Amino acid sequence: MGIKGRIHSVETFGTVDGPGVRYVVFLQGCALRCKYCHNPDTWNSACGSESDSEDVVRDMLSYKSFIRSGGITVSGGEPLLQAGFTRDIIERAKQAGFHTALDTAGSVSLDCSRAVLDAVDLVLLDIKSIDDKQCWSLTGRGNAETLATLDYLESIGKPVWLRHVLLPGWTLERQQLHTLADHLAQYRCIDQVELLPFHKMGEFKWKELGYQYALLGTPEPTDDAVSMAREIIEARGLQVLLRNHDIETKSKKIG
Repeated sequence: MGIKGRIHSVETFGTVDGPGVRYVVFLQGCALRCKYCHNPDTWNSACGSESDSEDVVRDMLSYKSFIRSGGITVSGGEPLLQAGFTRDIIERAKQAGFHTALDTAGSVSLDCSRAVLDAVDLVLLDIKSIDDKQCWSLTGRGNAETLATLDYLESIGKPVWLRHVLLPGWTLERQQLHTLADHLAQYRCIDQVELLPFHKMGEFKWKELGYQYALLGTPEPTDDAVSMAREIIEARGLQVLLRNHDIETKSKKIG
């Protein structure tokens, strides 16, 4: 028997949450309340369905012919809120010979997350905002724990794919992007920066759950604004992956 946890859903042929084709398990529960969240149905930790880490990996193995060149990604919600469950899935998948990835905002203390970060092969880390005050307004939490997570990943040489949503009027501002780029340029562990233009594809879920969608009047970013963001990040020698409605382009890392 493995460790019990709560799952929101599973994607058996994922292509955007790590390298190759991946089995992606979305865990239930998140302490953040991101204004642009497209999966607010993952917030409530009491929802979803109970599962066992052994059963998760057994199901993953039934797709091994498809995901052999990829692996498994544990996402959420926030998977680090179920650190023991997450770690056991990762360790069992590694024992079976599969690449493992963790998709997280790093918004929990290192005391809770360190063992998971040590175990996993790749971390997809989402920095909501480089500005702490703005991060509080945008998500209901500050960014200190996320940045501490990035510092720890650097200290252990763990590969990181950095993710950042481009939100007009919030994170998609020239000076803030320069601040972000300057900060990220310090880290050798960052393999690429994935820029995610804001979209409203999850708005219907807010309505279904009876929530007031927080960004009704916010437009999706223009192509020129997205290009500006890309140029600022690339100018600091960072490789950029731009994913816009599942169409991706990638630059080269310098240095």
